Amino acid sequence: MVQNQRPVQLFRNMSAKIAAIPMVLTAMVIFVGCSAWTIFHSFTKSKLLPTTKWVGLDQYERLWSQNRWLISIENLAIYGIFSLVFSLLIGFMLAALLDQKIRFENTFRTIFLYPFALSFIVTGLVWQWVLNPEFGIQKIVRDMGFETFTFDPLYNQEIVIYGVLFAGLWQGTGLIMCLMLAGLRGIDEDIWKAARVDGIPMWKTYLLIVIPMMRPVFITTLVIIAAGIVKVYDLVVAQTNGGPGIASEVPAKYVYDYMFRNQNLGQGFAASTMMLLTVLVVLIPWAYLEFGGKKKHV
Repeated sequence: MVQNQRPVQLFRNMSAKIAAIPMVLTAMVIFVGCSAWTIFHSFTKSKLLPTTKWVGLDQYERLWSQNRWLISIENLAIYGIFSLVFSLLIGFMLAALLDQKIRFENTFRTIFLYPFALSFIVTGLVWQWVLNPEFGIQKIVRDMGFETFTFDPLYNQEIVIYGVLFAGLWQGTGLIMCLMLAGLRGIDEDIWKAARVDGIPMWKTYLLIVIPMMRPVFITTLVIIAAGIVKVYDLVVAQTNGGPGIASEVPAKYVYDYMFRNQNLGQGFAASTMMLLTVLVVLIPWAYLEFGGKKKHV
């Protein structure tokens, strides 16, 4: 019975499938083709122009022996872990508060989402001013009488990546809030009523009932956050330009500098290939959880 239905399902929505062919072909040529071209040239001695002179794993050995690349990976890990945790936590908490049908909900939702409408360059410049010790938070607090107060994360090599993290959370948390709020609004009202009748505390309702039901929303949100983490570039450039020194270097900036400033395409291709592997590490589990783990029985 299942085998007889498969040809019918194959020809279902044929007009939509035919309309999607140009998009699929474009994606295959541009994404798959360009990715394969990049990976191939990461094993070559390409400098200013691509070349086919094969050098094997030399570019990767050089890549992982450079302190600048190792610092960029460390920064990406710190930024990624904290961004992932705090984006989900703050976004869900804000969504839970707005889901209580509070007054001026639309106003608060607009305020929280507004930073996401700004570009990362604008966000980086704004937070560069906010964290500047000459006229930012440090100066304001000192003018209030706290002369010894110090808060200059963008000028401290040990904590500069956390200054970048502040800006990233400020911009991206609003989007996460909206995604979570949409998921919460999709929960059947009868579930909330049943939980109240049974006397289940609110926090247990969220933890044991609501959050498991929002699993698809959480998975999609995780993918969106992870994709933004891997390609973070303009925020760093606007705030610190990788400084002080190379303390706030990130992989995307490393790739850009080697490909366009240092005119070393082979090294840039090797770094971008490593970034591609990072993206695949995120996408493959997501694809499995969304599609591979689902079994349909007829």
